[in-house]
Amino acid sequence: MPEADIGLIGLAVMGQNLVLNINDHGFVAAVFNRTTSKVDEFMSGRAKGTNIIGTNSLEKMVGKLKKPRRVMMMVKAGSVVDSFIDMLVPLLDRGDIIIDGGNSLYTDTNRRTRALAEQGILYIGTGISGGEEGARKGPSIMPGGNPDAWPHVKELFQSIAARVDNVPCCDWVGEEGAGHFVKMVHNGIEYGDMQLICEAYDFMRRGLGLDEEKMQSVFGQWNKGVLDSYLIEISSNILGFKDEDGTPLTEKILDTAGQKGTGKWTGINALDLGIPLTLIGEAVFARCLSAMKEERLQAASVLEGPTVNFNGDVNEFIHYLRDALYASKIISYAQGYMLMHEAAKQYGWNLNSGSIALMWRGGCIIRSAFLDNIKQAFDKNSELTNLLLDDFFRNAINEVQAGWRKVVTKAIELGVPTPCFSAALAYYDGYRSARLPANLLQAQRDYFGAHTYERLDKPRGEFFHTDWIGSGGKVSSTTYNV
Repeated sequence: MPEADIGLIGLAVMGQNLVLNINDHGFVAAVFNRTTSKVDEFMSGRAKGTNIIGTNSLEKMVGKLKKPRRVMMMVKAGSVVDSFIDMLVPLLDRGDIIIDGGNSLYTDTNRRTRALAEQGILYIGTGISGGEEGARKGPSIMPGGNPDAWPHVKELFQSIAARVDNVPCCDWVGEEGAGHFVKMVHNGIEYGDMQLICEAYDFMRRGLGLDEEKMQSVFGQWNKGVLDSYLIEISSNILGFKDEDGTPLTEKILDTAGQKGTGKWTGINALDLGIPLTLIGEAVFARCLSAMKEERLQAASVLEGPTVNFNGDVNEFIHYLRDALYASKIISYAQGYMLMHEAAKQYGWNLNSGSIALMWRGGCIIRSAFLDNIKQAFDKNSELTNLLLDDFFRNAINEVQAGWRKVVTKAIELGVPTPCFSAALAYYDGYRSARLPANLLQAQRDYFGAHTYERLDKPRGEFFHTDWIGSGGKVSSTTYNV
């Protein structure tokens, strides 16, 4: 007799915590893992005494499911997902549902949604954020795919998701790969937030000469204001953590950062869609540079920079640093939302920007009070093209940009790298410029490649070519945009 509400494949950290969360909310889950010994370990350990059903084959797991059958995969993105889909399809009937809860590339989700729809299987690609703790206590869930599947998973998903003001941090995102695209952008913003916090830490440590205790206090104070967020909170906690010998653990951690690819995907897709995602791009490159540890050690021994000698008011610059972090965070989200807005246009997705902000308010890694302001901005204008054009964010930038500029300038003087603070400021100054030097760039392109240009005194869409050297003739190259 079928008795399980959902099947879950993959009992790594996220899978285990998610299925325990599902159990806590009154749903029955059947579980399977390719290495079946993990099922036995889980059932005799963390799942002991629960209503979770352990199985040692996909056939047995599927046989436990109520119809329409719902099977969720918490496995590594890529070919592993396709392999499990191939094994599941023969076991399922038309109208059954497969859910991918991993960090799959959205184009793969597009492909899988279409292919499975042809076989009568409903497919959901859902982004899940919150890490180990979020999965256990309530993550942010971003489902997209075949909209016919949503009514069959809505109650379960919204029950296990985080809640803020009694609103679940989960709603339908859009068709095909929309859910995984939004999760990808979430992770890109996460890269940016983390790098910005690290730049603030580095400025305080190298530039202002603060120790971990003082920096912990600063982050703790920041977490009580407009920067209130999960990442600021844990940064304060991390700086206060002592190693076994009583010294700060952070000073003993190797300064090479890892990454799993979602930040890189965000940057690649921004380039594909023509969106200037400069801050997140710099955050990805900062991790790449950090990984070049041996080369950096060699370079540090031979390359000169300015002598770090801060002689200003430390407390004043801590305030400026808070302003720089806040302003840059606004830019990061503005760029991320620009990317989602363009993707929605390109792919025909009906993304609800305000609803996405609500989904990110709790459970996920980038959760912060700041997201309420984003929700309000899109409530006022659902067609808002850039957060910087909203009154709240425009005024916020105006109030803090003087300090932001002081921090970037002082960092350059001291030789402390701030790639994301600097990129954010350069983007802001570029975005607010009525005229940029691209007129010269277009002239250069026309000079060496006859790529043509438009004129200020002529209608848009009318292109011109000049014979700059007197012997190039009147033939021009094809005009195109990438």
